[in-house]
Amino acid sequence: MIPVDDLVARVKEYNPRTDAAKLRLAYEYARKVHEGQFRRSGEPYIVHPVAVADMLARQHLDDSTIITAILHDTVEDTEATHGDISKMFGEEIAGLVDGVTKLTNLQLSSTETKQAENFRKLFMATSKDLRVVLVKMFDRLHNMRTIKSLPLEKQARKSRETMDIYAPLAGRMGMQGMRDELEDLAFQVLNPEQRTAIIRRFLKLREKAGNVIEKIYEDMVAELTDNGIEAEVIGRAKKPYSIWRKMEQKEIGFSRLSDIYGFRVITSNEMDCYRVLGAIHHRWRAVPSRFKDYISQPKQNGYRSLHTTVLGRDGKRVEVQIRTRAMHDVAEAGVAAHWAYKDGQRAENPFAVDPQSWIAQLAEHFEASADDDEFFEAVKLEMYPDKVFCFTPKGDVVKLPRGATPLDFAFAIHTRIGSACVGAKVDGQRVPLWTQLRNGQSIEIITAEGQSPQATWIDIAVTGKAKSAIRRALRAENRSRFVKLGRELARVAFEQVDKRVTEKALTTAAQRLGLGRDSEELLARLGSGEIVARRVVEILYPELSEYRGDEIETRRAVIGLSPDQNWDRGPCCQPVPGERIVGITRPGRGVVVHAIDCPCLVEFEDEMDRWIDLRWHSGPHAAVHPSAFDITLSNDAGVLGRICTLIGEQKANISNLVFVDRKPDYYRMRMEVELSDTEHLHRVMTALEAESNVAAITRYRAGIDA
Repeated sequence: MIPVDDLVARVKEYNPRTDAAKLRLAYEYARKVHEGQFRRSGEPYIVHPVAVADMLARQHLDDSTIITAILHDTVEDTEATHGDISKMFGEEIAGLVDGVTKLTNLQLSSTETKQAENFRKLFMATSKDLRVVLVKMFDRLHNMRTIKSLPLEKQARKSRETMDIYAPLAGRMGMQGMRDELEDLAFQVLNPEQRTAIIRRFLKLREKAGNVIEKIYEDMVAELTDNGIEAEVIGRAKKPYSIWRKMEQKEIGFSRLSDIYGFRVITSNEMDCYRVLGAIHHRWRAVPSRFKDYISQPKQNGYRSLHTTVLGRDGKRVEVQIRTRAMHDVAEAGVAAHWAYKDGQRAENPFAVDPQSWIAQLAEHFEASADDDEFFEAVKLEMYPDKVFCFTPKGDVVKLPRGATPLDFAFAIHTRIGSACVGAKVDGQRVPLWTQLRNGQSIEIITAEGQSPQATWIDIAVTGKAKSAIRRALRAENRSRFVKLGRELARVAFEQVDKRVTEKALTTAAQRLGLGRDSEELLARLGSGEIVARRVVEILYPELSEYRGDEIETRRAVIGLSPDQNWDRGPCCQPVPGERIVGITRPGRGVVVHAIDCPCLVEFEDEMDRWIDLRWHSGPHAAVHPSAFDITLSNDAGVLGRICTLIGEQKANISNLVFVDRKPDYYRMRMEVELSDTEHLHRVMTALEAESNVAAITRYRAGIDA
């Protein structure tokens, strides 16, 4: 355990005016009330809060925050009360300890459906003083560093929670170093094999190429010296999780991953940052589209730096971050830099963000988003770094998630502009609406009077705001058609369980789905594909929606997996029982099952260690395997109803339906039908092909032009 004298000495190094007596009092009080309590590792419990306090002292935090860290578990785990803390240490510290206690008691979940709720709780709970969440963050960091003493199940749960909640929050607060460490510690628990494999491959690469970091460091220092620039150069290899994430995002093997080295250049002033950039680009070739200027366009958490990627020695990509010492302090400490002390005084860092205005801005932004999709999109934009920044013709910045399109840009400006969009220009050139936007592009939206959202826009849009607006417009414009289609889908689904669609049944289902008692709204959402008819049946008749008899359970339908491996069907090829299949392992996320002829398998040809030979279990399978069809129908009255009836007669359920194109004489739609096996697939296709109003039907597979 860290002795109290060592903790006090560490604080005095940066704050000679610290109240040492108060720190010692907090230390002794916490030791006394935690007497007899032990951690899972067998250590006295007091080791943990003192370690958290020491970590905060290394960030040069104020006395109140450090004392709060020492006391943060007293009210939660001992006989101590809020009144006791207030009487001995003052109301400020008592309030901070109370905030940490409430934050600890929040029921946070790492499931995606709870993410928005989690972040709302976090921000609302810390809106009074961000130091509460700072203590909680370092509390979690120390717990992750010592997680090996916990049972395996609890290790996994805590690690998922860390990966999904605390690591993104650290990143949003500008504490990138903490985020990297939290992610890597969680990765070590959730996917130890992949982490070990990456470390092993990295060591082999280093053995083969020598110490590349040292060589590039020497080259960089020499170049800066030749240009008369004084700067500190720091080189490092990326952490295993960062490397793994890039491999997953780009879907490439380690051997094809190039930019695994990073360097920071720290200068004395802002002008030298740009001089360093010029020297580096003069010496090495810059990688196109990999330059970002966060000095002229800082992040909301105060982060400022120049980012560039160049081709260093032997053509290896090297990421370089260039910033001043003050910018570096903010980059390391994030919003915590606001409380940092230096030479006994609160450091006046011009780049540190005022945490109160920061939290107020986030809280106001989140509260303004009433729509669930829009709110969660706002959360993801704020919490995750995968963003692009584009400009309006007037120079205003619009922030969007990576992969966003001009359509998302239009709706981000205003719903009216998005709804009237007929085209877009990117950097002066006309582009399709599905074009993915990149950082720094200038976007001009072309509108036309009388234009309204199209059904195909749902697949183009990425942001929750755009998708919600499009769905609302489509529901309003096509409500009567959707209600009619929804009624037909409901009829077929109910008939499969020998039930009739009644107004009472629909009203009850609507109420249980959170739609009030509006049966028409339920039918409209069924018709628009937002709710699946099978879901309505399951809600009303759970005992009938379960498959019985000798049907093979879905979870054991595939042979060739180990007992602890989970599997999912590849969304690209949607294999069904009876087809030849192969599995591709996803580190930490089970196995994806692909049809043997799936074009996506080409991407894994150089990673044969991830392939698993699989086959379907012989015997009857439940009709729960969705498969998509592209169908072209004549635009005649009653055709769609007959198609739904045909599919129902084949004992298949329609799980989704989207109109792809609509013409006066024909229209094309993509229909997803739940099937049991290849025989069932052929029966359904044969029945549809025999229908005179069906002009064409093909099985749809993502990435293949139907």
